[in-house]
Amino acid sequence: MRRNAVLFVAVSLLSGLGGSAMALVCGIWILDLTGSTGLAALAGLCVYAPTLAGPWLGGLLDQVPRRPLVIGVNLALAAALLSLLAVRGPGEAWLIYAVSLAYGIGYVLVDAGETALLPAALPPARLADVNGWRSSAQEGVKLVAPLAGAGLYAWRGGHVVAVLAAVVPVLVAALYGALRLTRTVPAPPAARPARVRDGLTALLTRRAVRVPVALAAVSIAMSGFTTAALYHVVVTGLGLPSTFLGVLAGAQGGGSLLAGLVVGRLVRRHGEIAVGAAGTVLFAAGCLGRCLPWWPGTVAASVVIGVGLPWTLVAAVTAVQTYTPQAMLGRVAGTANTAMFGPITLAIPLGSAAVAAGGRPPLVLAAVACLAAALAVVRPRRQPAAGGPDRWRISSGRERSRSFR
Repeated sequence: MRRNAVLFVAVSLLSGLGGSAMALVCGIWILDLTGSTGLAALAGLCVYAPTLAGPWLGGLLDQVPRRPLVIGVNLALAAALLSLLAVRGPGEAWLIYAVSLAYGIGYVLVDAGETALLPAALPPARLADVNGWRSSAQEGVKLVAPLAGAGLYAWRGGHVVAVLAAVVPVLVAALYGALRLTRTVPAPPAARPARVRDGLTALLTRRAVRVPVALAAVSIAMSGFTTAALYHVVVTGLGLPSTFLGVLAGAQGGGSLLAGLVVGRLVRRHGEIAVGAAGTVLFAAGCLGRCLPWWPGTVAASVVIGVGLPWTLVAAVTAVQTYTPQAMLGRVAGTANTAMFGPITLAIPLGSAAVAAGGRPPLVLAAVACLAAALAVVRPRRQPAAGGPDRWRISSGRERSRSFR
């Protein structure tokens, strides 16, 4: 299984390389074309809007061969990126939004597909570790990808970045083709047609799944809510060029690299809920750190956020993989993606509007929301009666008490 683990990490490395570079460049490109920080932040809305269709797209993964679908999606993304060669001025800015939307649809299918493919390629005891390594690879490339993307954009423009980014999904598709899915479990006929409500029921029934997913949803939504605020803090508050966002993204990638190396061990030792709550608190601390009127403090806060966000996401994804039957993984993973990334479609425009009050108030509001969510999870809970609904099973295969209420 070492071969599959290496291939999944390589996929995450390449995906993070192309995705993080283009995510930053799209925002900067629109900012340069329109001069509006709000419109630049709205590019992220196009990326996250398709997550609202996650349950339906995830159901598709339960009805068709998962690997061929994921390969096809990556090849389609490569073609979409090449369409950015037609952008020449403000009149073609809509193309950047369109490609961001295509990226969003691809992300939903690929993320749900990867979540479903991992248990088919790896033993349960390795899921948390490999999820952590994937996070380190994908987020760790922020050490170089945003800086390289912003630097290449400043030097040669967005067209060159788009062409290079289009090569990445082609390579990713080849890596998916090399996987050995020795643990594939076919869906029984009773699971067809895939019903959206089945995925939602499986997600909400078990506390071990719904709580980590909820914590990730709050943290990710607040990251979108503060996008425009970060632009404002950098450009207006600190008086720095927009390309400094690449420095902050690189710092966040460094934190994520460290976070992914230890999160698997933390999940095995403390559980998905505890790790998710800790990540949410760290994200809140990073938001408050970005309020400092001192650029080194903003960089340090980005490192903290880089640790917190991956912890919440890895905890949620591992919980979904561990407690969901193979035949339903597409639906549950798609529904979980919608729960985690769907709220950001509302948070981004709200954040763009809230920045009218300045860059720091939205950051403070985001910190308060995350701290409230973490406190609601870790507050003392009434112990269930003997023989109650506690269950067992973690990704390592060992038993332990786990409440699903």
